Amino acid sequence: MASLIRRLDPFREMEEMMRGLVFKPVRLGAEEAPDIIKLDVAEDDKAYRISAEIPGVKKEDIKVSVDGSAVSISAEVRKEKEEKQGERVIHSERYYGSVARSFTLAQAIDEAAAEAKYENGVLKLTLPKKADIGSRKLTVS
Repeated sequence: MASLIRRLDPFREMEEMMRGLVFKPVRLGAEEAPDIIKLDVAEDDKAYRISAEIPGVKKEDIKVSVDGSAVSISAEVRKEKEEKQGERVIHSERYYGSVARSFTLAQAIDEAAAEAKYENGVLKLTLPKKADIGSRKLTVS
């Protein structure tokens, strides 16, 4: 009578062992600083309206530049957290870094009329569109 040999599949055993476990990527400082500036862009005939979420940043640390139809937003992020028991520090964390976002709009912006306002962690930009100059025909001499 032939004997039965059971062959083990190590990958199958590992899969069964790990089934039901939930893995989440570990990001140090994820609660401390935004990793990307989230945007909402609205458009009408005269302007673009942008809302950019940049929580926990001072308005002095935000820079916005407009060049034609290209818009860049950057901010310096500084967070400090310290836990004390009486006079003794038991836990301290610091985060210093920057976040930035650049994008191009479909139409050139009138830089002189552009406005920026920062309130409650949201940067609101009003970017008026440049008036269409139209094309100019040249006469060939």
